[in-house]
Amino acid sequence: MRGVTGIVLAGGQGRRMGTVDKGLQLLHGKPMVAAVIARLAPQVDEILINANQNLKAYEAFGHRVVPDAIGGFAGPLAGLHAGLSAASHPFVLTVPCDSPFLPLDLFSRLKSAMKDNDLAVAKTGDQPHPVFALVRKTVQQNLEDFLSRGGRKIDAWYASLKVIEVSFDDEADAFRNINTREELDKA
Repeated sequence: MRGVTGIVLAGGQGRRMGTVDKGLQLLHGKPMVAAVIARLAPQVDEILINANQNLKAYEAFGHRVVPDAIGGFAGPLAGLHAGLSAASHPFVLTVPCDSPFLPLDLFSRLKSAMKDNDLAVAKTGDQPHPVFALVRKTVQQNLEDFLSRGGRKIDAWYASLKVIEVSFDDEADAFRNINTREELDKA
């Protein structure tokens, strides 16, 4: 047992893809979220899916679905908040539903670098990937306070925590996300 809950962030509106639910778009004949779950499952003890629409479709993947407690599609921090509230383990590993190539060693590399930090975030080059993060459940109250003050920017919240960025330059393509129809067609 690793002590980690995986959270698939699928709570957005998919505006850049024409307001469709990105996680349910087909990639190689299967919903994109299926590829994400397949790569995440061996790394975690449980999976939660954060979704705000098409809940029955997401429940069909066999994992608990947790919608945002904060209304209005408030972004990835609202999804993290919902996941932290429902997680059974002391760590949560977040991944977006539109990144079907995520690293198979994401958890192990983030965990080994985490040490006494609140959060470990993947990065490639100088680019952090804030939705690919390992987070201690103990930051839940800090996040709740941030959100209750109207905070929504992930970078602003991270600035209030002890964060380490972990290089994944050797797996840069693993963080490719699919935001548009064109990107989906290319993948």
